[in-house]
Amino acid sequence: MQYISTRGLCEPVHSAEAIRTGLAPDGGLYVPDQIPQVSLDDIVAMSQKTYAERALSILSLYLTDYDVRELSEAIDTIYGDHEEESRFQPEPAPLVQLNQYNEQEYILELWHGPSAAFKDLALQLLPYLMTTANNISDHTRRLCVLTATSGDTGKATLEGFRDIPGTQAIVFYPNDGISDMQKLQMITQEGDNCHVVAIEGTFDDAQRAVKQLFMDEELSEQLKKENFYLTSANSINWGRLVPQIVYYFSAYADLLRLNRIEPGENINFVVPTGNFGNILAGWYAFRMGLPINKLICASNRNNILSDFIRNGHYDKRRPFYKTNAPSMDILISSNLERLLFELTDRSGEIVREHMRDLAEQGHYQIDAPMLKRLQSLFVGGFADDKGTLRMIREVYDRCDHVIDTHTAVGFNVYGRYRLRSNDEAKTVFVSTASPFKFPEAVSDALFGKGYANGRSLDTLLDELAAESGLTLPVSLQQLSSKQVNHHLIIPIEQIRETVRNILINE
Repeated sequence: MQYISTRGLCEPVHSAEAIRTGLAPDGGLYVPDQIPQVSLDDIVAMSQKTYAERALSILSLYLTDYDVRELSEAIDTIYGDHEEESRFQPEPAPLVQLNQYNEQEYILELWHGPSAAFKDLALQLLPYLMTTANNISDHTRRLCVLTATSGDTGKATLEGFRDIPGTQAIVFYPNDGISDMQKLQMITQEGDNCHVVAIEGTFDDAQRAVKQLFMDEELSEQLKKENFYLTSANSINWGRLVPQIVYYFSAYADLLRLNRIEPGENINFVVPTGNFGNILAGWYAFRMGLPINKLICASNRNNILSDFIRNGHYDKRRPFYKTNAPSMDILISSNLERLLFELTDRSGEIVREHMRDLAEQGHYQIDAPMLKRLQSLFVGGFADDKGTLRMIREVYDRCDHVIDTHTAVGFNVYGRYRLRSNDEAKTVFVSTASPFKFPEAVSDALFGKGYANGRSLDTLLDELAAESGLTLPVSLQQLSSKQVNHHLIIPIEQIRETVRNILINE
């Protein structure tokens, strides 16, 4: 299988090269030149397999230039059950029935990895995919993994690449745009090859600046002399996106295993969405043959995606809000470009036109046929901060289940969708983060407005663990007492020079 750019101006490459480079030379995103198909019989067979076995069956369809035996070993190392050494506890992506009396609603918990967020499902595997891609492509230069984060990608990247030989990981985050817990996770990060930098600006500012670095030929030449090349751990990199397809199939297989659905029965997925990568993985699963009724795209107050799904107008010329679901505080959803490419029947010319309009005018409008295709599968909606907190309490009262703010956005949006649609399809809520990552907001939701004020982080975590019955993830224990290893805060204009200084002086 080969990979082509969404902008259509460069030659196809194999998966290893797409993953090694991250961004296509023409500024587009790599997509597979064909979408492999999985039969219903194959999906039914997955119900009797482990998560690692399910992952191998999906990933081997896309990573055709990787050695299957080596890929299998890497997948087993990451996702396999190795007792105390397992990277995911109790398992990578457990499916939980919310209420024993309600067989309609399930939650897919994707936060049982090292950083307590869904990004671990891909970013624990990505170092293997990248270093192997380097070998396949016969490159001897070292990797610099450059990442902009709205909160969760940063920590997951750092954990995935920590002390991996021949790599450096540099993460940029908005100094005032993530939760205290997310910030603590990053600034206390250990690892000689890990670098964490706060920027004065938004995630969109950081993401735009990082993308520009990949197109900076002068910087590329300077780094080449230092034996480095830049790549990305953001979901613009196909190696980040493809492992996420697996857990959609896994959720369906678990429903089959539990006898909650019949083979071929369509189900819904509710996905909290900011950069559009997580829900796009669901779209790929759908195109591969997974029986999906609707993909429900849930946004916070920065509701640019829900507006786009409603009217086909992508317009970033709007206020930016800092919310209690900060990982979705995004106005430029990079992965939407991949879906646009498909909606236009893979027209690089149309995609280039829309991306040019977005860059120069701040908006673009898709045509009526494209909008119809979009709305045939996707449903959009958004929740404000008050609605998010209210939903945390409602889910707890109804199901005795504590959720984080991002997952609560999904519940809020789905509740209104079901009322107006009378959709009776069984529904899986994609839970993207542990509630312990946002203890202030979750505590206010459960115990009353302002409850978190004046209470220490450790106190909130202990109280939340006692109330929820959940075990505090090991990676979050005693976090506030750990040594701060990263102090740098820079203006957005200094990103280029900062990268250069870190790598040349490392």
